[in-house]
Amino acid sequence: MIEPKIFYRKLDSIQNQIGKQTTGKDFLFHIAKELENLLGKDLHLTNGVIYEKNEDEFILISNHDNRSTRIKENIAIESKSIQTLLQNKIYIYDSKEMTFEGWQDLNNEYTIPAALTVSSPENRWIILFELKDGWEREDVEFCLNAVRTALNYRLVSDSVKNDMEQAVQIQKSLLPQEAPEIKGLDIAGNSIPAELVGGDLYDYFDFGNDCLGFCVGDASGHGLPAALVARDAVTGLRMGLEKHMKMVHTLKKLNTVIYKSVYSSRFISLFYAELEQDGNLFYVNAGHPSPILVKDNTVEELDSTGLIFGALPEIDLRRSFTRMEKGSVLTLFSDGIIERSNNNGEDFSVKRLTNVIIENQKLPASEIRDKIFEEVFSFGNNCSWEDDVTVVVIKRL
Repeated sequence: MIEPKIFYRKLDSIQNQIGKQTTGKDFLFHIAKELENLLGKDLHLTNGVIYEKNEDEFILISNHDNRSTRIKENIAIESKSIQTLLQNKIYIYDSKEMTFEGWQDLNNEYTIPAALTVSSPENRWIILFELKDGWEREDVEFCLNAVRTALNYRLVSDSVKNDMEQAVQIQKSLLPQEAPEIKGLDIAGNSIPAELVGGDLYDYFDFGNDCLGFCVGDASGHGLPAALVARDAVTGLRMGLEKHMKMVHTLKKLNTVIYKSVYSSRFISLFYAELEQDGNLFYVNAGHPSPILVKDNTVEELDSTGLIFGALPEIDLRRSFTRMEKGSVLTLFSDGIIERSNNNGEDFSVKRLTNVIIENQKLPASEIRDKIFEEVFSFGNNCSWEDDVTVVVIKRL
């Protein structure tokens, strides 16, 4: 099993490339190569090839320069292997009952291909990779399904421009319009998508004068697929969280919802916490960048207590605890903040973010928030945001 955090980062990078590349003649070829370069070693896959639909058959349009496998250049749509793939969207041809036509190496021995199919309003393609010894079904299927979903969205996105404008308004309605007024707390947050809509989210849950719930999340990828995951997470939390309800139980149920989602990129990191009036802070961190708790020069990072949502049908989560003393500042953020890079290829980093918080901790929460956005934007040479960015600041007065 690949280490989930590393897997998530690499897969997110591929989805970023899918969003940035021009959908021209070589689009699918570049993405297939990127998948091999970033995850080929981890997934034990190589030698990607692409078929394009032409009337009643699929025709080979790209071949790997160094491949040693003989493959057919034309395959009928009605063939059993093609029909199986079209029904399942992704498929690994690893059984005697189901093989892919003509997929033999130079010794005439069958090698195992893994395939996904993607489509635009005008056409359909098949991308196949050869699997080497050591591959794991769960890892390969999860990756191919995430890439397939992102590619499908990218290929049809131009035709739904008007729908995207509606999605902007829907997403705005899901994010808090203002922070709750809680005695003894100063709260401020904001989220800026890199595209019209994004996968970052944050929310507040007012359980009364004695307890405040709050969260920050980051769905994989950008644009509409990520926004759909964020929507599922926000609505799931609002429906499931209640005062005195066990947070771990609720979040495990939310993971199941995200995992079963069909029309989205399917995984998301999430930090959720409940702050009591006396400063007791209970939290769950599902693979999200660690929030930073600062008081004077003392710094505590609230590290992960479980895996990201959506990667597996069931995940282990545990609740953790810390104290938020009077005068302390808690800052939650998405990875778009710390991974913003400058012309030298340096990331803004957790260290720089921590320094900004320490230097400005005496300011109101809204000014700390604004200062973070200003510093990060300037660090990236005032260029447009390449990733969704979110910051939530909570001060205990």
